[in-house]
Amino acid sequence: MTKIGVISDTHLPGPSERLCRLADHVFVDVDLVLHAGDLISLDVLKAFSGKKVIAVYGNMDRSEVTATLPEQDIVPIGRFRIGLIHGDGAPRGIEERIKKSLPPVDAIVYGHTHKASNHIHDGILYFNPGAFSGSFLLGRNRSVGILSVADRIQGTIINL
Repeated sequence: MTKIGVISDTHLPGPSERLCRLADHVFVDVDLVLHAGDLISLDVLKAFSGKKVIAVYGNMDRSEVTATLPEQDIVPIGRFRIGLIHGDGAPRGIEERIKKSLPPVDAIVYGHTHKASNHIHDGILYFNPGAFSGSFLLGRNRSVGILSVADRIQGTIINL
């Protein structure tokens, strides 16, 4: 089984103490970390040193991030293909818009909405870990996620 840590919307200028604790505890035994954008700074990824990290940029990222990271990526894990993208625009209809922008995949990991989502539609797992930074108002409801990949892909939302 492959275990993947999933995070989005960190909105940090660098690796905070809270993010480093997450990396050392919740993500301690993951094989890979996926970051679905809105890092703000590439320095945020230093919190996951020693781990393989795949990240895409989001709509709030600085130019250094958008110049370095792709807008979307396809991550092969065993026989599965995971689409990684941030997303944009209004939360309503975001999954349909994202699906149209990606090639065929088995799972779609996205961010942007700051709201966790973990469901299957038309055979595709849609997984949004929510926002490490929390909700837009007051920073509440902080969360990340774990994907477990074996004979299928399963997601778990972890409230922080």
